[in-house]
Amino acid sequence: MSTTNIVIMVAIVIYLAAMVIIGAVLSKRNKNTDDFYLGGRKLGPLVTAMSAEASDMSSWLLMGLPAVAMMTGIPEAFWTALGLAIGTYVNWLIVAKRLRVYTSKVEAVTLPDFFAKRFGDKKHIITLIAALFIVIFFVPYTASGFAACGKLFSSLFGISYTKAMIVSAIVIVVYCTLGGFLAASTTDFIQSIIMTLALLVVLGVGEGVVNGFGNVFDNVKNFDGYLNVFKGYNVNTGAIGSYGALPVVSTMAWGLGYFGMPHILLRFMAIEDRDKLKLSRRVASIWVVISMGIALVIGFVGYSLMQSGIIPTYADASSAETIIVDIAKWIADHGFIPAFVGGVILAGILASTMSTADSQLLAAASSISQNLVQETFGVKLSEKKSLWLARISVIVISVVAVFLALDPSSSVFRIVSFAWAGFGAVFGPLVLFALFWKRTNKWGAIAGMLSGGVTIFVWKFVIRDVFADTILNIYELLPAFIVASIFIVVFSLITKAPDEEIGKTFDQVKKLTKS
Repeated sequence: MSTTNIVIMVAIVIYLAAMVIIGAVLSKRNKNTDDFYLGGRKLGPLVTAMSAEASDMSSWLLMGLPAVAMMTGIPEAFWTALGLAIGTYVNWLIVAKRLRVYTSKVEAVTLPDFFAKRFGDKKHIITLIAALFIVIFFVPYTASGFAACGKLFSSLFGISYTKAMIVSAIVIVVYCTLGGFLAASTTDFIQSIIMTLALLVVLGVGEGVVNGFGNVFDNVKNFDGYLNVFKGYNVNTGAIGSYGALPVVSTMAWGLGYFGMPHILLRFMAIEDRDKLKLSRRVASIWVVISMGIALVIGFVGYSLMQSGIIPTYADASSAETIIVDIAKWIADHGFIPAFVGGVILAGILASTMSTADSQLLAAASSISQNLVQETFGVKLSEKKSLWLARISVIVISVVAVFLALDPSSSVFRIVSFAWAGFGAVFGPLVLFALFWKRTNKWGAIAGMLSGGVTIFVWKFVIRDVFADTILNIYELLPAFIVASIFIVVFSLITKAPDEEIGKTFDQVKKLTKS
């Protein structure tokens, strides 16, 4: 191993050790499951904002998005980023405060718990369905994070992908099981800073290597479709395709996913002062726009570097997901930045992965230990045993995710897009109707979740294959979101209205939110 790689490894080891130490220190604050899953609702506005966005963006920001931009041009990456930016802002604007007030009012610490209490589901049918969907979609989502870590170390140091992936998973599991939600949120805040530094350094040095942004755009502007938001371009085949109104709307539908992301919604529920959510919204929205913009440009810089032979020639977007790794390694090897700084950049990629994986693990673990074992199946446990069950759940889910991540050729972008669609369709419409439509009842909730989940699978694995060359080949989140919304409305209207007490609570929350 070269001296440069050793220094880079030292920087990454220091970073990983710091994350574990944070988990160990904050583990002392976990007195009960409310602390473990929601941090006792004591998050400050900055930690709330940045931990939410760091857990949101994941390795997709530093690996998936630049790779798509580099290999297929701007259309898919641009419209996806725009949809996410709008979705981020609207979610903070209309959902955050009301969800914080509502979950505090009914004393809910998880999303399935909120649904059950919002609709008076004493038989925990809603809890069971919601918890199962969380596990179904979070396990592959977490696996994509582990896969990103494996790609990072395998590409950088030439070590076994499997070993690198497993070691990364172990570190995430250790600090997550020790510190719970507070540790995850605190480390996410730190990781968001490291992610930002990584993006800025790679962009700045990469732009300098190709002698300015003028050269960057000169290298791609001659390809018809590469910088045209209404066309598409394949770097390897040279194929040009149209990107019309339907693909644009379909791709922007990524933004709908925010309304149903458990690991993001938990941040809204955990802030200490709901009146400070406005500050959180501004910080989060600005960071998302800037970070995604930089990631897009890094993709174009990467194309210039690839054409110059500075980084490898990638076969497809999946293999190109190591773009920032390859850029950081090259500029460190050639003395453009100290090797230790290169290590910090690469730690940023690791941070983007870990910040999402830890939040996903906690949300999935809470679904098993809290929603399934204790609430649905009625197993009574002491606070101490509940904490241990939560930690064991994290470990079990991690083991399953590791097995799913054993394939190094899996695409981070594609896995995340499917899981994102799943949560967006299953929970997104229900969150909105639960918060803003008093008439929504438990039968509408059940119908909405089931129809949204089924539509995701049918559209993804049947309709998009059978009708690949038609207008039906669109991102599955959009049709599934619409179907779920229709089912919620129809089943709520044809069945009995919610009890008077439920309606009274809804009105109280509405009044408190406006105050």
